[in-house]
Amino acid sequence: MEAANISIDDATLVEKCRQGDSDAMERLIIKYQDRIYNVILRICANNDDAAELTQETFVKVIENIGKFQGRSSFYTWAFRIAVNLTLNFRRRSNKLAVRPLEAQGKESGEHKKQLLRDFLRDDSASDPAELAQSRELCEIAVKALMRLDDAQRTVVVLRDIEGMNYAQIAGVLNIQLGTVRSRLSRARSNLRGIMEAFLQ
Repeated sequence: MEAANISIDDATLVEKCRQGDSDAMERLIIKYQDRIYNVILRICANNDDAAELTQETFVKVIENIGKFQGRSSFYTWAFRIAVNLTLNFRRRSNKLAVRPLEAQGKESGEHKKQLLRDFLRDDSASDPAELAQSRELCEIAVKALMRLDDAQRTVVVLRDIEGMNYAQIAGVLNIQLGTVRSRLSRARSNLRGIMEAFLQ
């Protein structure tokens, strides 16, 4: 029900944007800017770059809203622009510095290792809410995430951080559903391997 309401509301706002309603565009930007920024940040790992890419995303949205034909939802279309810009930026800049996978914080190393063991026992790793329950495990998982290649990291971010379903991810990345599933499976397997290495 909520998803349907979001879709209808977006469609209405998009139509108003086509008619030159700047308030409608502002509402769309306010609605999605934080979520788009968060996804971009998790892919590029730099606050300044993420802020600039978020701004560039909405510049492109504003410039191209008249060409948006509604074959996908506005949500999927806007995130496709954001992800494409970010991946193109990553290919051009190669700025990402690999960070050491170290435990941080005041909690004991053994406590963190137990949290990781609990996470690694879940082969599906499909519930981001469970991961988010532990700040320290989340910190380690984010560092491990940055060790994945861009394609694998992006699909994990879209699924487990943004919470997109497979069809939405396929629409954003312009790939087949089967490719989404296999890429996500490989990414999660690699992510668990990186986290397991931390336990050694």
